[in-house]
Amino acid sequence: MSASAPARSIEFHNTTLGATIAVLQAAEPATLADTLHKMLGGMPDFFNGEAVILDFAAVAQIPSRIDWPGLQSLLRRYRLQPIGVMRLGAEHHEGARRAGLALIDPAQLTARPPAEAPVRPAPPPEPVPTPAPAPAAPAPAPAPAATPTMFVDRPLRSGQQVYARGTDLVLLGGVSPGAEVIADGSIHCYGPLRGRAIAGALGDQAARILASNFGPELVSIAGVYRTFERGIPEAFAGKPTLVRLNGTDHTLNLEALKLD
Repeated sequence: MSASAPARSIEFHNTTLGATIAVLQAAEPATLADTLHKMLGGMPDFFNGEAVILDFAAVAQIPSRIDWPGLQSLLRRYRLQPIGVMRLGAEHHEGARRAGLALIDPAQLTARPPAEAPVRPAPPPEPVPTPAPAPAAPAPAPAPAATPTMFVDRPLRSGQQVYARGTDLVLLGGVSPGAEVIADGSIHCYGPLRGRAIAGALGDQAARILASNFGPELVSIAGVYRTFERGIPEAFAGKPTLVRLNGTDHTLNLEALKLD
């Protein structure tokens, strides 16, 4: 069984280059303010000063004059720092520059393959010396150890934050309202989950959130967020629940989790 989020005028996606992309469906600050309030539950400190790039490709009708001060003020209210725009018509470029926003080429957000070394002409052959005995082959270097899973065995209180960098996070205690748990991998919570849970923080769409007692303020996977200001759906409230990202329509699905 799954529950999908309603259509929103703004969505956030992480990049591997340290910036967040805000995919806009509207360009009016008032419309975006309403969506952000519903998405983030009115929590103005949800973000932590992250750089954000505004993507206008999905905006059906861009006004002739964009309210740049209004957009920047709104994003900074949620502790986001707008640094650039992309896929915006040329008639708006000058206004974006005056607002201090860089014009970003989407290709810059894709890792480029390393340039090939130039081909040099082969040097003339040299006299072949008598071969020396071949040295013993060096022992293969040990494979790098995987980052171990982070375990937290204490309950997290309001205002506390835990970040499992480059690995999964396992919580043996609960997460109180106002606490935040973040993992680059998946999150497993074996106590009551009542705060905010953010998995796949660097964009891993295969990350999961598993909770034995589901009741968070917010869940996020790979930059796709969902809040529960209207309450947790009855089928999942206080019950074992799995959260996964539906990559087709970029929504978060809730599924009953069987722990037998």
